[in-house]
Amino acid sequence: MVATAAVIDDRPSAFRFPVAKAWASPPRSRRALEIGRGRIIREGKTLAIVSFGARLTECLKAADALARRGLAPTVVDARFAKPLDVDLLLLLAREHEAILTIEEGARGGFGAFVLHALAENGVLDRGLKIRTLTLPDVFQDQDKPELMYAAAHLDAEAITGACLSILGDQRTLTGLRA
Repeated sequence: MVATAAVIDDRPSAFRFPVAKAWASPPRSRRALEIGRGRIIREGKTLAIVSFGARLTECLKAADALARRGLAPTVVDARFAKPLDVDLLLLLAREHEAILTIEEGARGGFGAFVLHALAENGVLDRGLKIRTLTLPDVFQDQDKPELMYAAAHLDAEAITGACLSILGDQRTLTGLRA
């Protein structure tokens, strides 16, 4: 990301480093990323989990939990909100029954951009199921990060529950918090 930010000289850019340990694939090179392109981390079917920001590790944990229930979701690292990777989103919409976005932002951010792009391309007219997980619109008490994410319903358990809920199979929701 540092290499990518260094080559952007025609507009502002920002990236953040999480304080906590975050998942990352081993760097293959120090070349800049293609601006506006996400990446598929894990191929699956039926459901796509699209992560924007530092929740990718929790998304992968949720995917593992879903795999233990016989579901194999696609996991995507969106990487960019602006420009949004509309081609990747359209591919996910064509190949999946449902999409779940996760971000460490408030309503009106990445998930809203995704919804707008899909609506603009007529994808929502075809019955695609989509949900967005964001930080709650409340003042949250300070605590250990893992406890704050659990309270915000942005941990692996909540992501797993949201995935099962979007698919509508109530039998598989047993044992997950509401």
